[in-house]
Amino acid sequence: MKLFIGKNCGFCFGVKRAVNQAQKLRGKGNYVLGEIIHNDSVVSKLNSMGVKTVDNLMNVQFSKGDTLLIRTHGEPPATFEKANELGLKVIDCTCPFVKEIQNIVHKHYFDGYKIAIIGKAEHPEIKGINGWCNNSALITENAKELSEINADKLCVVVQTTYSEEKFDAIIKNFTYSKAKTVDIFKTICYTTKKRQREAEIIAKSCDAVMVLGGANSNNTNKLFEICSKFCSVVFRMVNPSDFNYEKIKSYKKIGVVMGASTPIEQFQEVVSHMENITEEIITTETVESEVKEEVKATEVSAKSEMEKAFDNIRPGKDLKIGQIVSAIITSAKDDGLTLSIKDAKRDDLSLPKAELLGEYDKTAWQEKVGQKIRVMVVAKNPIIFSEKAMEKVLKEEAEIEEIKNGKIFEAVIKSTNKGGLNGEFGSYSVFVPASQIKLGFVKDLEKYVGKTLRLKAEKVESRGARRQIVGSQKVILEAEKAERDAIKAAKEAEFFASIQEGDVVIGTPVRFTAFGAFIDVNGFDCLAHISDLSWTGCKDCSEVLELGKEFEFKILKIDAEAKRVSVGYKQLQPKPWDCVAEKYNIGDVVKGTVVRLVNFGAFIEVEKGVDGLVHVSQISNQWLENPVTALQIGQEIEAKILDINPEKEKMTLSIKALLPEIEKPEQEEEKVAKGKKRKAVKEEEDADELHEWKDNDDGGVSIAEMIGNTEN
Repeated sequence: MKLFIGKNCGFCFGVKRAVNQAQKLRGKGNYVLGEIIHNDSVVSKLNSMGVKTVDNLMNVQFSKGDTLLIRTHGEPPATFEKANELGLKVIDCTCPFVKEIQNIVHKHYFDGYKIAIIGKAEHPEIKGINGWCNNSALITENAKELSEINADKLCVVVQTTYSEEKFDAIIKNFTYSKAKTVDIFKTICYTTKKRQREAEIIAKSCDAVMVLGGANSNNTNKLFEICSKFCSVVFRMVNPSDFNYEKIKSYKKIGVVMGASTPIEQFQEVVSHMENITEEIITTETVESEVKEEVKATEVSAKSEMEKAFDNIRPGKDLKIGQIVSAIITSAKDDGLTLSIKDAKRDDLSLPKAELLGEYDKTAWQEKVGQKIRVMVVAKNPIIFSEKAMEKVLKEEAEIEEIKNGKIFEAVIKSTNKGGLNGEFGSYSVFVPASQIKLGFVKDLEKYVGKTLRLKAEKVESRGARRQIVGSQKVILEAEKAERDAIKAAKEAEFFASIQEGDVVIGTPVRFTAFGAFIDVNGFDCLAHISDLSWTGCKDCSEVLELGKEFEFKILKIDAEAKRVSVGYKQLQPKPWDCVAEKYNIGDVVKGTVVRLVNFGAFIEVEKGVDGLVHVSQISNQWLENPVTALQIGQEIEAKILDINPEKEKMTLSIKALLPEIEKPEQEEEKVAKGKKRKAVKEEEDADELHEWKDNDDGGVSIAEMIGNTEN
């Protein structure tokens, strides 16, 4: 009898991590939300350790500080919020592949996409994912339902353990003419794909196949469907107790397929009851190999975890350093455990307490005498086992597998060479070519020594003693830059589509320059030129605006092609002359500063942006030829308002009206009469010039224009 096994059987990385975490929890106050895996024996074992399985947080009387483990299927945000509200310590063991789907769904949902999930609606993984889009997703296994979604933007994901064949068929028959944008993510876990391909290879090559896994395990049921399609004799076993050797002993080629939630120990237990198994181990090639009608089987030097497990039950098999075995606990002593292996030639097998995971409790271990434990051989003569070393190796193997499939990892750079950087990741050396360090050219490699780089594997070698990863940080930076550019472009397009000239927007000044201020409006930098900040002008933007504070601005000009937007602040503020009628009345006495002197009078700045005219005849009680004889620029004076015209921005003032009249002697009457005659002639001439000033250009030029165009 030949036994065919898959190289990817047993716990997947996510399940292994969750089970290991759960096994570290002991005693009261430790809970798992839902069955940690669909395997009764594992759930029962955890329950015996005091780790309780609960279906609903509302049905349990928790104490503050209790521990809640989230299984690999994941949970919706509401679960984490409730756990936090109850004061629970949460250990999130959501499978990284499930977490990635949750992130995809969450992001697309808030980007306005309709979410569709291909999978079983009742499966806990699907329920958890649906929570990340506010339970709004269409959950289906039907291409027609998928095609009938009425949405402009559609995002499609698939359950991690879903049949790859069924998914491909659904997408092939899916039409999406109603949607303008469709993002399809084939989120089936890579280990699921490998297991399904291996199941097909084994089923095609064997006389009978045994499928071992929990009754409620979706991925195990998928494997059973695949095997049944390609092999006429398939046995479904929930537990090793379902195994019946009499039913399979007549077959020459027996295949064993295991679900992701099935412990290796259950496989060992099944095989230990089988007889006449050849010493040859026949394994499937990796899933990436082309599926053939006959299995290309071979003895491999670098054995999979399943092969190592099979080695453990062969009579008289010599132990090797680095080998993982399943042993029986025979005693618990002060310095650790003693173990035995079936048909082993030696009995000096020890597991020092320093090599056990967690603190060593001799009494607790004595209660486990007779139970099995998985360990790694770390020394011979005498033989010494280690649980810690096994955990480290298995963890590294799982991490390397993820790295091979594109996971980003970190490595500390130890040294340089002419071609690039040298680092380490676990037992693997890491090499980063100089061209793959960053987007630009690297002149000085030494500055990277001691730093941690984020890398993606370009190549992974693990043959024999050579264990090396060739990594690239550049590809990560390129992808992140492309994502940032895409996000920026999308935001810019959305911004320009939402605004038009004349709109009033809320903006925040982010930096000042000599020519204006840059204003953040919904994440886009707009320019407010310094001339558009104040009606009265300013020398510095800080005179009008404050960095980091929100203000209202008016959109003045949009250039979508050049990605430029001009905004103004003063356009939303009143002009100085708009308030003059409310602040001043004819007859009021005002204070002002002489800002300009002309032949026919003086211009007085009453306030910034508001000037008044004092005619030469209104400066003094005495007749003046020119105002410069009585006034000078910068002089502060008081004057009485004789007339106001806000529409024409004109104000007439008199200084003389505030001066006491001068009594003239009788002997000067004749002289005064002559002066009055000359004054009348002068006033008539000035009146003609003032009339021209007032009436020019439908109301006359402004005071500012008069200041700029009239000479002393």
